[in-house]
Amino acid sequence: LENLKIYFIDKLLICSQITYPLCTIASTPRLPEHCIEYVKLIQWPKENPFDSNIDTDDPAHISWIYEKSLERSDEFGIFGVNYRLVQGVIKNIIPAVASTNAVIAAACVTEAFKVATSCCPLLNNYAVFNDADGIYTYTYEAEKKEDCITCSSSTAKYLDIEDTNVRLEKVIELLAEHTQYQMKSPALTVEFEGKRKTLYIPNVPSIELKTRPNLKMTLEQLGIADGCKLLVADITNPRAFEIILKIKNNCDHME
Repeated sequence: LENLKIYFIDKLLICSQITYPLCTIASTPRLPEHCIEYVKLIQWPKENPFDSNIDTDDPAHISWIYEKSLERSDEFGIFGVNYRLVQGVIKNIIPAVASTNAVIAAACVTEAFKVATSCCPLLNNYAVFNDADGIYTYTYEAEKKEDCITCSSSTAKYLDIEDTNVRLEKVIELLAEHTQYQMKSPALTVEFEGKRKTLYIPNVPSIELKTRPNLKMTLEQLGIADGCKLLVADITNPRAFEIILKIKNNCDHME
């Protein structure tokens, strides 16, 4: 049961992205990565060399970051900045390790052999391998999360709101901060008496401009009450889904 709890916490199945304190990056860099992060987080926004955000697939952008990172590393006497490292830091590339690849290949071949010969049970269905300090491996059956927002469309999803005086922009913040949803830039549509009204669409400039005033409006001004269904679309989920608003003041009033 303890192992299954790990599966229910999505973040624990994914390696955390390495971050560095901003004060260290800006004032006392000690690693080549500090120099690269400085250019990425501070120098690029300040100089805006290409009048755009960083495109991690554009060689010109990577080259500019590399040159500026090299200048900063020379200034602080730090060695190790190279083009490949810049790519790795900017694109969050995890380097392939030959020994780990060999273990993965061996596991795949073993499973294929099991399928072909039925000599023993198949892997069911999750395996952990860690060789950071010695070798540790363990397998267990990872069960489906019943309220998964991607594959459990039959399960109702809710968002708690304090009252109808909350602005729409606050609702978007709640969707981003909520541990279950963790959205990046959600598009919101609400359903009124079988009809849908667009509240905010961030990714289409023309629609974003028209719906931007809604961000400063309260739920009451938008006609949204307890039990209203929001149709939410976001890059963190492959399809749109409904979230039912539970507005506490309304609920308390009804009780």
